[in-house]
Amino acid sequence: MVTRLDWTSHHARVLKGSVRVPGDKSVSHRALMLGALAEGTSRIRGFLEGEDTRATAAVLQLLGVRIDAPADGERVVHGVGLHGLRGTTQQLDCGNAGTGMRLLAGLLAGQEFDSTLIGDESLSKRPMRRVTDPLARMGATIETQDGLPPLHVRGGQALHGIAYTLPVASAQVKSALLLAGLYAQGETEVIEPHPTRDYTERMLAAFGWPIDFAPGRARLSGGHTLRATDVDVPADFSSAAFFLVAGSIVPGSELRLPSVGLNPRRTGLLQALRLMGADIRVENERESGGEPVGDLVVRHAPLHGIELPEALVPDMIDEFPALFVAATAAKGQTVVRGAAELRVKESDRLAAMATGLRALGAVVDETPDGATIHGGPLHGGTIESHGDHRIAMSFAAAGLIASGPVRINDCANVATSFPGFFELGNSCGFELKTA
Repeated sequence: MVTRLDWTSHHARVLKGSVRVPGDKSVSHRALMLGALAEGTSRIRGFLEGEDTRATAAVLQLLGVRIDAPADGERVVHGVGLHGLRGTTQQLDCGNAGTGMRLLAGLLAGQEFDSTLIGDESLSKRPMRRVTDPLARMGATIETQDGLPPLHVRGGQALHGIAYTLPVASAQVKSALLLAGLYAQGETEVIEPHPTRDYTERMLAAFGWPIDFAPGRARLSGGHTLRATDVDVPADFSSAAFFLVAGSIVPGSELRLPSVGLNPRRTGLLQALRLMGADIRVENERESGGEPVGDLVVRHAPLHGIELPEALVPDMIDEFPALFVAATAAKGQTVVRGAAELRVKESDRLAAMATGLRALGAVVDETPDGATIHGGPLHGGTIESHGDHRIAMSFAAAGLIASGPVRINDCANVATSFPGFFELGNSCGFELKTA
């Protein structure tokens, strides 16, 4: 049971320093899973020590995979091969990890044994039919509670490849189908309405699985072998997002964020902030483990509202709470459309951000698939995070420019994606206190 934790965020004078944010959560999840299914031993460096990724590791260990932790941020995964997982009668607890549950559903659909995936209260409310329906087309049998977790995955099903066009762009759904495709007869092809993050495709290639992919599509066939490889996990762009926004909106600030993952399917917020006038430079660009990486330097700059190009939406779906905060600090209004996916994240993020910003004096016009945020000053108030880590961290940033203290209720789940956020923020000038 998670202990309740509340914060207050106070007006900040200036933000300065170098901020090393934790490893990328998406890469950490996938490195564990592919390392487990590979032949040989894989070493993961820069692993995110968050509750979500630890939950995925614990699930794989219950399935017979030995995973060592020689140091903080390191994992050594002793692969058991594609068909080496062992069934367990224990329920497989994914905690708050939607990525973990959806990807594991695809992975477990091809096993010979039955499995049951469960999650915490928040995850138990998140829709799973978008994954289970296309997996059923491949021959999987997965029972849900009216489309919600727990997921009861039947073993011993003969999977076959399909060509599937996603009705809604989702890297998690795409990844689940590709992982099931490893066990399927024939070819599995996933086509997207908009390109999404290609972490799974890049990592499958790094682990030696033949895969053909380009923005908006991916294709592979079953029957090959994954070979162990070492993975250097870049710093998580979604975690960097809160500091990019904070550095942009607090006068006089300058922050450096080293070794941040810059996968083009992940950095929509960077483009959006630049369109708003943000001063963000990329230095020391390089590639690590198939992923583009760079150091980000953000300086305070006056922002202006924009009509967000819908093409950026899939590439910043986790960063919208941070964008909403930037929009309140901007001159004019910022219009967001095409973001209905935000209503089915850890919380209804559109409603949670609109309600929270209004409590601080902002004017926000909510729509079914977006919002119009009017720039203007913020005052103090009390915010409900609804147990959503990104909502909590976004309002921690909002408090830096509010005229009074911002109390944020229910912040314990920040540890799922960003352990140490409180301390790291305060080290560079945040004014966070426990309430």
